[in-house]
Amino acid sequence: MIPAIRTSYNQQFTPAQYQAFLDGIATDTGVVPAFRIAETPVFVPAALGNKLVQACEEIVNVLLRPDFKTITQDAIPQALKVPHENDHPHFIVIDFAVCKAEDDSLIPQLIELQGFPTMLAFQEVMARRFKTHFNIPASFSNFFNGLDENSYYQLLREMIIGPYPPEEVVLLEVKPDEQKTRIDFYSTEKNLGISTVCLTALIQEGKKLFYLKDGVKTPIQRIYNRIIFDDLQRQSDTLGEHVNLFQDLDVEWITHPNWFYRISKYMMPFIHSEYVPKSWFLHELPVVPADLENYVLKPLFSFAGQGVLIDVTAADIDNIKDPENWILQHKVKYAPAIETPTGPAICEIRMIYIWLDGAARPMLVHNLARISKGKMIGVGFNGKDTWVGGSCCFFEEQKAES
Repeated sequence: MIPAIRTSYNQQFTPAQYQAFLDGIATDTGVVPAFRIAETPVFVPAALGNKLVQACEEIVNVLLRPDFKTITQDAIPQALKVPHENDHPHFIVIDFAVCKAEDDSLIPQLIELQGFPTMLAFQEVMARRFKTHFNIPASFSNFFNGLDENSYYQLLREMIIGPYPPEEVVLLEVKPDEQKTRIDFYSTEKNLGISTVCLTALIQEGKKLFYLKDGVKTPIQRIYNRIIFDDLQRQSDTLGEHVNLFQDLDVEWITHPNWFYRISKYMMPFIHSEYVPKSWFLHELPVVPADLENYVLKPLFSFAGQGVLIDVTAADIDNIKDPENWILQHKVKYAPAIETPTGPAICEIRMIYIWLDGAARPMLVHNLARISKGKMIGVGFNGKDTWVGGSCCFFEEQKAES
């Protein structure tokens, strides 16, 4: 996106460098990534960085509305509500497509948002390895708000572990060793000292939860939750015996599962910003647009692009039996903003927030990027291309006003 830096990076790149980069990641995490990592980071110019931050803060302002829980009360499927929801999410991730405005400048357009953690530990590992193996300008940073590697992990410890012994906090997932994101679980274990536990390994006594750590029954005070509950519901019958997480349990959630639904595509019709595509709940759509080719139909309750209809027809809309569970969104046109040796690529940028208890607002801390050359942007859709996959951004230092 910054021609001089992009050209220099592409010219200096070698396959040997890239392999050393991947080997370094495997050394740091103890595992080879289960998804493709791109050959390049994304260099974000200051002008686009400013717009991304502005867009995020406009979205945060909606979260701070006094009636936010009221307007999102229908966002949580009745069967998936979990007791003891807290006042705010601990994590927020906001995904933007990089697009072009009419004046040819780069602008962000909101794609998705979640009240859920992302690859918090692994993204730091990847960014550090990019800086180790490639020439990343010193004036660019993967962090925000003055954070560095040490203060970032200190913040994660404060957020995830809090006042408890690390052994009494667990990262909870379903079949964690089979998840594509498992490299992040191992990175979290290594950097925070907490254990990754499968749902089926939980032990319940009354309202208390325990797990076996080195053969010793250990109490669980906090759950760093990585379970997507609608996925859990789909798998529930095949998991065998496991604790019912929808009951009243004496445990703290980081972050509470209900926020996955409140902060989601469900929010998009409530956000009014030049960086947010116009969206409607399908059952509230005043009239079906004549130019449906400019729209995308998204199920409210899905993950990783599942069920999204990109080429919408009137018949698709007529066939939806539960329109209250879908949104029609103005289609976003990705810009081929990243020049690579094997052709131009598009990208999405995820902005990562942490919201500490007692803080007035969430804090922007880190980022994630996905680079693609196809219609779908997720890392699972780019198996045959090069210079695509999971990545991270380095943001140009903001210019001081003269």
